[in-house]
Amino acid sequence: MTAPVFVVDSLEGVGPGAVLTLEGPEGRHAVSVKRLTAGEEVVLTDGRGRGAAGVVLRTEGKDRLVVEPVAFPEEPVPAPRITVVQALPKGDRGEVAVETMTETGVDAVVPWAAARCITQWRGERAAKSLAKWRATAREAGKQSRRLRFPQVAEAATTKQVAALLADADFAAVLHEEGAQPLATAELPTAGSIVVVVGPEGGVSPEELAAFEAAGARPYRLGRSVLRTSTAGTAATALLLSRTGRWS
Repeated sequence: MTAPVFVVDSLEGVGPGAVLTLEGPEGRHAVSVKRLTAGEEVVLTDGRGRGAAGVVLRTEGKDRLVVEPVAFPEEPVPAPRITVVQALPKGDRGEVAVETMTETGVDAVVPWAAARCITQWRGERAAKSLAKWRATAREAGKQSRRLRFPQVAEAATTKQVAALLADADFAAVLHEEGAQPLATAELPTAGSIVVVVGPEGGVSPEELAAFEAAGARPYRLGRSVLRTSTAGTAATALLLSRTGRWS
């Protein structure tokens, strides 16, 4: 079984001979929940691609773990970079989508307030919902042993999504009526890939037209119609496989 991962603020400049202390909520989880003891292996990461793998020297109280790193793994910047624009699902399906996309390997998630979204982020609710998505990405990144966690952006408008698509090296809108399967699309080996996942009610004709004008084409995943909370994960897995990032 691989060593558990815990998050620290920064590993900038950390190298051989360092001794690191994990404290606060992460330290409490390691000591009081995971019940780690001296001699056990752990990995610390800043979530930005840097890691410090080592052994526990000792615990202090209920929330401090002292670690001696013995290796400093790095997770390279991904190529191509995969971003999923996720329309806001109802209920807790947004966190489900972020969790499974993170575990699969997505690099960025952009919440999208589509016209047909039942859920709308406004005011205090927007801030709380975004914080939940980001916390979910962090926890899923730890669970899946990632050193580079996906970025969860601020909620985007349709105009902002169109601009993101226009800058991409490959841009797609998942649509059940897409003429071409995503599995047969010609994909770049570098740069950025952006995929749009619509809401429960689907992408509106006006939104689809705006995205097509920005250079995005509609693609279908397969014969079945997936939920908005699972389509992004399926697309991410397909793209990771076809671009060689899973090889």
